[in-house]
Amino acid sequence: MKRFKIFSLALIATTVANAQDLEQAKKAIDAEQFEKAKSLLKSVIQAKPGNGRAAFLLGNIYLKQNIADSATIYFQKGLTGTEGAKLNNIGLGQMDLDANNKAAAKAKFDLATKDLKKKDTEEYVAVARAYMNADKPDYAAAIAVLTKAATANPTDAQVQLALGDAYYGDKKQNEAYVAYRNAYQADSSLLRAKMQLGVLLKGAKAYTEAVKAYNEVIAINPNYGPVYRELAETYYLWGNNVPTTYNENIQKALGFYEKYMSLTDYSVTSRMRHADFLILAKDYKALEVEANKMKEIDGVNPRILRYLGYSAYENGNADAALEALQKFTSNPTNKIIPRDYLYLGQAKIKKGISVDGKTVDATLLASAVEDIKKAVEMEPLAANELNELGKKLYDQKLFGAAAAVFEIAVTVPTSKNYLIDNFYLGNAIYYDNTRKDVVKADPIALQKADTAFGNVITASPTTADAYLFRARTNRLAENDEAMANNYQLYVDTVTAKGEAEVTKNKAKFIEAYNNMAAHYANTDKAKAKEMFNKTLALDPTNSYAMESLKLLK
Repeated sequence: MKRFKIFSLALIATTVANAQDLEQAKKAIDAEQFEKAKSLLKSVIQAKPGNGRAAFLLGNIYLKQNIADSATIYFQKGLTGTEGAKLNNIGLGQMDLDANNKAAAKAKFDLATKDLKKKDTEEYVAVARAYMNADKPDYAAAIAVLTKAATANPTDAQVQLALGDAYYGDKKQNEAYVAYRNAYQADSSLLRAKMQLGVLLKGAKAYTEAVKAYNEVIAINPNYGPVYRELAETYYLWGNNVPTTYNENIQKALGFYEKYMSLTDYSVTSRMRHADFLILAKDYKALEVEANKMKEIDGVNPRILRYLGYSAYENGNADAALEALQKFTSNPTNKIIPRDYLYLGQAKIKKGISVDGKTVDATLLASAVEDIKKAVEMEPLAANELNELGKKLYDQKLFGAAAAVFEIAVTVPTSKNYLIDNFYLGNAIYYDNTRKDVVKADPIALQKADTAFGNVITASPTTADAYLFRARTNRLAENDEAMANNYQLYVDTVTAKGEAEVTKNKAKFIEAYNNMAAHYANTDKAKAKEMFNKTLALDPTNSYAMESLKLLK
């Protein structure tokens, strides 16, 4: 009996220790100290292999870190456990969602929530978070599950916190605010709920108020890491939305992110998140340092190639960028994002530019265009980023390459640069076809330019230069009727803006009148004379107009 008592006490002590480790692991997960949480959970599983709840939490961390193989191992192990085993169906269900198999996910979620007691909410919260954390989040489904849980147990802090996240993801700010407030009122130790009230202010661009809200969290616990990440992201957005504060706020943002790193961990996963932020902040020197540190820690993680490629390109090393990004994108098992193809395309263009900067290797350009197209097909918003690349090529007078980039950009009418990209596309094609080495202009390309200028005119009828360059393009295409029409529209548009604008554009008016006159010379001599006389009114010594009038008599 004595031996049995001693054994029982040891078992109780082990059980209590495991429970404490589990709670500490949950706190570490909330604090985004994932390596610490993994270590604690592995200890729990080692001591009690049947702890399915610990296996589920550990599998979820691996999912968050995009290590699907390890996640699967722990979810499968957890299913055979004696405590919280059903939760692991939810983890596997999220993986089904990531594989776009909603039916399989729903079946697993149903298994996990079957025969729950009335006030049980843990499984519902886990299902809702699976919907939110999937590669393609379904916030409406998460809200439906959590509404059911909240009806059963309205004061459950974790239910309210998850509801806040679901409403926030679904862009329902007022409902999110109520849920976060309810979560914090139900459990004042839940700092994430209080922090999220600041996140809502950040989303509303109330940056001063957001910072104040974060500082309230820091006053409660200055070692709560996630609040410094939110401060970093808030100052980053502040700097971008208020350009006069950019330099100051970006420096603050980078400083707060370093603070966040010091309070979480310097694992490869955390460094990757830091690297993602450095990309946003455009600190490519720091990104290159971080990427090389990650390579030292984990030389086989393919995602590190992304950071090596981006930083190499931005720091002027096209060869290293190409090597890293080609290796990364060539592996179909890697999770490729549109920006990977954008950088790969840009690296090929940079590599292909000749030493004198006057030409681009045609083969590399064609390959780059395909990469950039892939990026835009994957995410149409990527078209917003092509303007800078196209303009850079345009300014280098690499008009053919610029036109190729702008042609992709204008395939997305919702792009914020759609109007200006069309204008640059038309101009790039026009100038590319007026090069000294061009024997005959490309009629198909010129038609694309005409369409591009037409798009500008449709969207902004008072853009005078669109008529001017459309007329020049029509002249190059030997479409004289359209040329004359667009020159006249140019003249009318500028004239409507006042005498000062006419005076400023005198040379262009002369160009318009002389070209219209030349067109009318064969069909309407009176009209031709009228145009030449308008030229002479602006420039009485214009030799072309004077000689042409003599011939028309």
